Amino acid sequence: MEFNHNINDNVLELFVSGDLLGLSKEQRILDFVQEHIENQITRCSIDISDVGYMNSTGLSLLIRLLTRLRNQGGDLVLVSPSDQVKKLLVITKLNAIFSVVENQNEAIGFLQK
Repeated sequence: MEFNHNINDNVLELFVSGDLLGLSKEQRILDFVQEHIENQITRCSIDISDVGYMNSTGLSLLIRLLTRLRNQGGDLVLVSPSDQVKKLLVITKLNAIFSVVENQNEAIGFLQK
């Protein structure tokens, strides 16, 4: 799993690729987002279109990020999940918790509300 980022209109945009399986790199994402929260950036989009597989640890990462951001008055939106990830969100009923959009423009629009 790899990630890179961009900041657009005070929204942290993360681009994740590979598999979300609970590797040590996921702690790097948590720490990275926490640094931005401390700098008053509390809205985040995560483009997971290049995530091939996600297990329960990957879901836990997304839940922890969402919780941290919402606790600071912010929000998180998932961008363009694969069909496999969409199924996982439905099976776990997390589709009722996460906002999902198709592209970065929709994510920025959603988070700017």
